Amino acid sequence: MSCAEDSQAELARYYDRLKEIKAFDDTKAGVKGLVDAGIVEIPRIFIRPTDELLEELTQCKSTLQVPVIDLSDTEVQDRRKKVVDEIREASEKWGFFQLINHGVPPSVLEGMIDGTRKFHEQDVEIKKEYYSRDRTTRRVRYQSNLQLYQSKTANWRDSLNISRIVSGHIEPEEIPAVCRKICLEYINYVSKLGETLCDLLSEALGLKPDHLKAIECAKGQALVCHYYPACPQPKLTLGADKHTDPAFFTILLQDQSGGLQVMHNNQWVDVEPIEHGLVVNIGDFLQILSNDKFLSVNHRVVANKVGPRMSVACFFTGVFKPPKMYGPINEFISEEKPPLYKEFLVSDYITKFFYKPLDKSGLDLFRL
Repeated sequence: MSCAEDSQAELARYYDRLKEIKAFDDTKAGVKGLVDAGIVEIPRIFIRPTDELLEELTQCKSTLQVPVIDLSDTEVQDRRKKVVDEIREASEKWGFFQLINHGVPPSVLEGMIDGTRKFHEQDVEIKKEYYSRDRTTRRVRYQSNLQLYQSKTANWRDSLNISRIVSGHIEPEEIPAVCRKICLEYINYVSKLGETLCDLLSEALGLKPDHLKAIECAKGQALVCHYYPACPQPKLTLGADKHTDPAFFTILLQDQSGGLQVMHNNQWVDVEPIEHGLVVNIGDFLQILSNDKFLSVNHRVVANKVGPRMSVACFFTGVFKPPKMYGPINEFISEEKPPLYKEFLVSDYITKFFYKPLDKSGLDLFRL
């Protein structure tokens, strides 16, 4: 055994990771609870492996910018063609783009960020009523780290999950009172935008405008309100590990703090916040349906010394119940390009996604 391995083994003897994770989880206070307690050094469960930290020092950060697409006047034929072409290019090359003039009022966007802050900054005893890791029966739940027990490093964020994946419906009373009104209003607007995107993405794929809508790609949705507290040692951890999304596409609202990065040409690119803009990224399901024409790419969130940062992700997941099979669309299959993925049920895909580390792609589980 080398000196380094001997040292690692020695450290492991004094570090019971599972015990520390459980102790953190049992507080039900999340990462914000640590910050409120005044910590100046982050707990070991949040510290990234040494090899990752060293790799980070040698990586170049790109100065490229994620494409920005103006959705105004898409009912005008020539204008619509330009927008569709821009979405196609961004989806094939980046898997990410930002939207402006998307139809969601600025007051609703600002209200949703404020509602996210209000939920996470209320008294911890009130939040604890919503704390749960039960994804099957709790449609509204608060927790820290979706894959806390599966991932090798905990992430510096807490989340409020409002799931309409299974039923496509949520009772207003299920949503915390402090953010109920704005959540319902935002869900209404972002659902309509999701339907518009389904049409534009269908056309960008060369399909009929109603193709993705007809197979109900925008039917199931999950709204996740993230809160990233200020971190005393931001270079040692991440707000969110690199990952791809188990969805057809995601619409993300982020505040003006910055921190979201997308992997492009083997470099991390900052997704610079645009005031009243929205970020869209292609998810795993659409990469499968398009047989790799559109890309679901790795993205992550870095931790910041200042904060908190807020973001709200709406995942469009398709039909969960009754079971519906999705797979590569016939138009993208030929002798030259056979199907690259097996068919899947949304329920199976999402279950497998949550039983693996966040930074391992779900696509690999369904690749032929």
